[in-house]
Amino acid sequence: MGKNEKTPITVNGKEYFIEDLDDQQKTFVNHINDLSRKMDNAKFNFDQLAFGHQAFVNALAMSLGASEKQDEKAEALN
Repeated sequence: MGKNEKTPITVNGKEYFIEDLDDQQKTFVNHINDLSRKMDNAKFNFDQLAFGHQAFVNALAMSLGASEKQDEKAEALN
């Protein structure tokens, strides 16, 4: 942004400029931004974990299915 431009934020439908906030309000904005990043990262990590979990469930199901087919073949030969 240029030297004379201010950074707008919207809170409850009203626009404010960060540069016009007091120190405590700026701290609140910083915490909100940091927590938003952390929430995004947590969601990303959860999505990875859920996908990995499901992949292992699918792999186990396939493995058990293959084992059952081998057992059926062995029984048929006896």
